[in-house]
Amino acid sequence: MCKKHSQTTFSISIPTTTTTMPDKPTQQTPSSPPHVQLTINPTITSQTMLCQKLTPLMKSIIIPAISRFHAGYFGIPLSLCWQTLLWKTLSEPPENAHAYRRMLGALPSAAFILMWSLSLFILVSLSILNILKCVLLSNMVKQEYLNPISVNYLFAPWISWLLLLQTTPFFTPKTIYYVILWWVFVLPIFILDVIIYGQWLTKGKRCLSRVANPASQLSVIGNFVGVRAAAEMGWRESAMVMFTLGIVHYSVVFVTLYQRLSGNSCMPVMLRPVMFLFIAAPSMGSLAWDSISGSFDCCSKMLFYLSLFLFLSLVCRTFF
Repeated sequence: MCKKHSQTTFSISIPTTTTTMPDKPTQQTPSSPPHVQLTINPTITSQTMLCQKLTPLMKSIIIPAISRFHAGYFGIPLSLCWQTLLWKTLSEPPENAHAYRRMLGALPSAAFILMWSLSLFILVSLSILNILKCVLLSNMVKQEYLNPISVNYLFAPWISWLLLLQTTPFFTPKTIYYVILWWVFVLPIFILDVIIYGQWLTKGKRCLSRVANPASQLSVIGNFVGVRAAAEMGWRESAMVMFTLGIVHYSVVFVTLYQRLSGNSCMPVMLRPVMFLFIAAPSMGSLAWDSISGSFDCCSKMLFYLSLFLFLSLVCRTFF
């Protein structure tokens, strides 16, 4: 039952007098005063007081916390989701696997569920903060979009959700839930591909030779992750479309990063760990082609060996 709100009523009587013409004197007859009723709803008053109390709270705690949040924080759930995918892959060895690989298949499933749940919790929390930032501080979101490094991290939440979808223990890739969620997470990646790749191609100030940095490979990684999820559903043509977009633009980004001038580097010192994205793109491409072809063939091996060579190059860079 709905609870009725009590109302406070005040009555005010306004006396009135009648006037007569001066040439015809008549006796004044008093008339009954009109009755004016004022009603005050205490619910509205309490809501106003609540808003007045929440406004300082938002200005002192919520808004500063949201303003310090940026898209780079999605690197935390992104790394956790990668570890979850690795854990699931190791816990499900193929039939012709080596003996050492079968030993890794004995990993406890409770640890995988715990890691998956932790990744989900952190990703949901950061997604809520990102939504609040888009609603309350839209100007800061626009500044991130115009930044050549931060704009690439717009792919990070959708990549994390796709990785979490591929490792979910609750439903298989053949179910309708998997298909719907795949479309929900892939469409933003495709829209960002169209916008960012179009800017690289046509806009002078936003062309790839000026804004290229190691974080630019996140767009390529997003395509490869979508390929693997589509291949698990059996959508070979959709997987081929996304793989084509990913491998072509990876070639362009890779060559551009190799040829960029020393004075054209826009990567701050604190973001130098992003250089290890050089390893992530070809290794994810190797997994993507493996999921399409169904076997670890020559193309997958070439991408894998390329990622291994880049890893050795980055490690040796610290000594030479």
